[in-house]
Formats: sequence, structure tokens, C-alpha cells
Amino acid sequence: MGKTTVATGVMAALSARGLKVAAAKVGPDFIDPGYHRAATGRPSASLDLYLQGPELIGPLAAAASQGADLLLVEGAMGLFDGTATAPGNPSGGSTADVAKALAAPIILVLDASAMSGSVAALAHGYATFDPATNVAGIVLNRVGSDGHAALLKEALAPLGIPVLGWLRSDERLSWRERHLGLVPVVEQPEAVRRSLGGLAAAVAQSLDLSAVVKIAAQAPEAHVEPAPEAEPAGRARVALCSGPAFDFLYPENISLLRQAGAELVPFDPLSDEALPPGCSALYLGGGFPEVFASEISSNRRLLGQLGSLVRSGLPTWAECGGLLLLCESLSSKPMSAALPGVHAHMAEGLTVGYRLATLRRRCFFGAPGTVLRGHEFHRSITAPAGDALELAGRFGKGRGGFAAENLFASYLHQHLAPAPWLATRFVASACGCSTSTTSRG
Repeated sequence: MGKTTVATGVMAALSARGLKVAAAKVGPDFIDPGYHRAATGRPSASLDLYLQGPELIGPLAAAASQGADLLLVEGAMGLFDGTATAPGNPSGGSTADVAKALAAPIILVLDASAMSGSVAALAHGYATFDPATNVAGIVLNRVGSDGHAALLKEALAPLGIPVLGWLRSDERLSWRERHLGLVPVVEQPEAVRRSLGGLAAAVAQSLDLSAVVKIAAQAPEAHVEPAPEAEPAGRARVALCSGPAFDFLYPENISLLRQAGAELVPFDPLSDEALPPGCSALYLGGGFPEVFASEISSNRRLLGQLGSLVRSGLPTWAECGGLLLLCESLSSKPMSAALPGVHAHMAEGLTVGYRLATLRRRCFFGAPGTVLRGHEFHRSITAPAGDALELAGRFGKGRGGFAAENLFASYLHQHLAPAPWLATRFVASACGCSTSTTSRG
């Protein structure tokens, strides 16, 4: 049980008190926001300084908190961990930077499982490392006993930072993990809902929730311009890959596609034998198709239809997990073969990092030379890797991905908030395409 458990527990406990709680997550994350949504009943926003730029952090936070009593933002990694900016600034793009952009107070969640007096040195370091941050409270996590808690609070008392409470180590409050983090809520919704009740009760009993609300009220009122919207491109039905294997989608991207004129019609490769009728484009987001490779592979009717339509020119945007669905095989299991001769398998190493991607081939996103910004986070690889994108990041360069006039498929996860015209261009391609799922359904 870590930061996500504590943050989600606070969201659930405050919601149980009748407060309207909005949530957000620092960094490029699809899994933790699913837990936020389960706790609050509303989508959790993404706040990422690299993907969105500092000028959009305020507008996106304001949009996320509309109609809410407070916005609770879960950080990423440690408070000062980040790799979003140039060499020489290892905390660039960190949770601390997002907090400063929002003038938001910070509640530290400290793992106290193996310390007593040292917790004061740790808290002091966080509170003083950057004078522009406001560490307004501490939650002690994984505490062993009442006596352990007493030692910790005694050590922290001279710092003058309020200790808002503490949580014991409890496996009942933990969620399973997988190779890319927690297991997505969509795979075990009932189990998560059951555990949320116990987690909310534990948090309400152990933490001073009234103090949490008062700390949230310390953030000054800010007036920000709304985030840019997508220009309408016409009306088009777009088949949206969804279900337990494909749940990695930014809610902001969904909103922008709708603004551009897309009617998003979900389908689940695990259960649907055909694509939705009348759709003139495909949006295949990320997820864990590798976990469900056998089940997906057995859905031959859907895969055959999907492969035929993509090869015939149906506008298709696929990212990460969606790319794997287009391959000829995944871990030796047959997929759609929309990309003939491309095979995917799991690798030992993790590929992760921000990317600037320059198009080498024309597609609906733009002409060669168009620069896209995104993030990669995967353990699979494709052979061949593709060469439609020139990829550059902090720790290397390379090529990858596949593109054609009506195709963009890569490992790149894009957040469209700073580039809403990309949503417009995608929907425009759907509006201009005569091929639809009706003729092949």
C-alpha cells in the first residue's frame, strides 16, 4: 500500500462524507486515474508539464475541478522526481513543479515502515529543499503499531508540520501489481469497489479529514483561460477500442475528439464479434492486450474484419496496445494482421520515457516533418519496429511506428490538449473516408 492507496482512500473517504471530489494525476498515467474514478465517480485528469506545457496546467486543473468542492492531485514518484526537462534539472516536470504551477499545498505521504527518528530528517529535507513549495501536512504510511506512531510523531513535532494521521501496513488495503504498475480497475471492478469501502473507513478513522479540507482551501483562487478546444471537422462515427484489455485513454483526448465531431462507439475485442456498424474510423488506445492475447486471438471474426478494413484504408489511430492489435501476431498468437509481417512479443526490459516524434511519412496528423509529443511505457516490442517516426528523447534516438495516408500506429501515447488540431485532423480523415464498417460488418 503506497501513495495511490492513500490518495484514493482520501478521495473515497471525502466522497463518503458527501463532498464532491475531483481528482488528477501528475504525469503520464492511465492506471492510477482508474482508481481515482472508482473513488470519486468522475474522470481523473492528467497534469503533465512535458506533454501539456506549463500554460495548460491551470486550465486543465480548472476543467477537472468544475462542480467539485476540491481537487486532489496525486503526485508521481517522489516529490522532486522528474525527467521532463533538459539535462541538469533532474526534478524538472516533477510533482513539486506541478504544485508550484497550481500554487497548491502539498501533503507528504511518507513510508515510515523502517524508521523512527529519521522520519524527521526526511520530512525536513522535503519541506526545505525548494522554498517555493508549501508542505502543509504529513501522512505516515505503513506504520507498525501505536508505539511506532508515537515515536514518529515525537520526532516530527519540532518541525511544526501537522501530522494528519497514520495508516498501518494492511494487506487488505493493497491492490495487486503487474509489470507496468497496479492492475487496472477495469479488470477487477467489483474487487476494487469492495476494497474501497474498507479503505475509506480506515482513512476516515485514521486521518484528520477536516484538516485535509482546510489545507486544500489554502490554495489561492486563480482565474485562468479555458483550455483550447478542437475545431469541428464534421460528424463521424468512430469505433473506440475498449474493455478490460484496452482502457488506457486520456479523458481529455476523448473530449477533444467529441468536440471535433466524433461519435465514439465502443467495442470490446474480448467479446464483440464485429466492429460497430457505420463507423468510418478506428481509435485503438492502449492497455494490456498481452494479458488477454489468447482470448483476443480466438475472436477471429472481429480480427479478420478489423485487418481487412485497416488494410483497405479505414482511418486508424493506434497507440501502444492498439498497435499490438494491428500486428500479425502477439506472443505467437494471431492478431488482425492489419500490419502484415509485423510481429510483437514481450521483452525483458521496460521502454519508458518522453518522446519528440517527427513524422517521416504523411498521415492524417500531418506531412513529413510534423512534430508530435508523447510518452512511451511498454514491455513489448515489434519486429520490425517500423520507421515512420524519428524518435528523440533524453536518453537516445531511434525510429519506430507505422504511418500511411489513413494510418498512424506506434507506441506513442499523445495528450492532445496542447494540440487539439490533431483531433480535428483525425476526425476530418474519418469524414472524408468512403470506407466504413457497414460494408464489412
